[in-house]
Amino acid sequence: MRRYARALVAFALAAGTVAGTAGWVSGDAQQALTGPPPGSAQWRADRTPGGGLPDPERATPGEVARFFAGLSAAEQRRLVARHPSVVGNLDGAPLELRYRANALALAAEDDPRYRSLAAPGRRILAFDPRGRGQVAEVFGDLRTAHRVSVVVPGSDNDAGTFDRKVADHGAPVGMARTLQAEAGPGTAVVAWVGYTTPVGVGIDAATGRLAQAGADRLIRFTEGLTADGLPEPAVFCHSYGSVVCGLAAHRLAVTDLVVLGSPGMRADDVAGLRTNARVWAAKDPTDWIDNVPNVRFAGLGHGTDPTDPAFGARRVPADEARGHAGYFAPGTDSLRTFVAIARGTDARGTDAPGGAGATADAPVPADVSAPTDVPASADGQTPERVRASAEGPASERARASEDVRVSAGGRVREGAVR
Repeated sequence: MRRYARALVAFALAAGTVAGTAGWVSGDAQQALTGPPPGSAQWRADRTPGGGLPDPERATPGEVARFFAGLSAAEQRRLVARHPSVVGNLDGAPLELRYRANALALAAEDDPRYRSLAAPGRRILAFDPRGRGQVAEVFGDLRTAHRVSVVVPGSDNDAGTFDRKVADHGAPVGMARTLQAEAGPGTAVVAWVGYTTPVGVGIDAATGRLAQAGADRLIRFTEGLTADGLPEPAVFCHSYGSVVCGLAAHRLAVTDLVVLGSPGMRADDVAGLRTNARVWAAKDPTDWIDNVPNVRFAGLGHGTDPTDPAFGARRVPADEARGHAGYFAPGTDSLRTFVAIARGTDARGTDAPGGAGATADAPVPADVSAPTDVPASADGQTPERVRASAEGPASERARASEDVRVSAGGRVREGAVR
């Protein structure tokens, strides 16, 4: 009974602290978007070519990759034209086809929230307009990158807020763009808003329901990257995004798991994550999340602070960062460490005294080369020729750019937690 009372009081304190620190927002309960991409019914009904198409819900990313490798470039282009919403969100499909498919889907989209996403030159790796919308964008050349990173944001992020300018380095696009620009050639970073995030500070932000749905989607997304012949990524998880990463950790094939401004990962320590990845944690001294007690009781709260020495993560220095959204600000010690992790060079962190498995000044292995054994397609083309022909001739690409050119705009909405 005494233990029950302590937990209840701790959670009440957590709620009160968030109310006083971030401004209490009665977050609307969200329905997690799960299941196959939009347009899947038409895809399943399409019996061309050959014996039918891989089921977008049941086929593994590896099976999807093998299916596309067996198609000619012309067959690939036909599928993009007929089913852009499926191909654009189909984990395991060649990324060049996904870029083209999402450009087509965005060109046909009349929701003003997504107009800026249709601007020429953007590399949109996923786009789903249903609900609040989900999106993933690539910065850098993902196909030639030796090191790949994925940024997983927290609350109040969706396709409609993706391009907001408020707290630029704390928003998904700002975090990913800054990290790739600092890490430089040979790296690529994906800003991944591929799950339904909580809105405001409410019951969704205090539970793992949306995080679990997001974890399943993140696992499949990263499996799709490796199935397409890309290196295993490092994953950077901010705020509620670290809850997603914690629940996904035991099935994520990643080199590094980096959490920042985390309310907890729903694990007591690094061992509880059941991951072979290096685990890093950052929290700056001015982040309001430091005032929230780390509790987990009756499904509420997210548990141990990953920067707690007992958790056992490598500590990312963050004394120069400011606030909950300042970890990627240029010139900060946290960004410098993130860049070293993204590059795969020696990253200087600090061991948590008594932590499990971490070592001080732990080196991250040198660059990992992208696989070169991606099979040719059925018509004997190399991957490079398939990618070039899938995009079409120069005149066709120019027309496509004109087709998707829409004036920049979009709805800006700032939430209490990111």
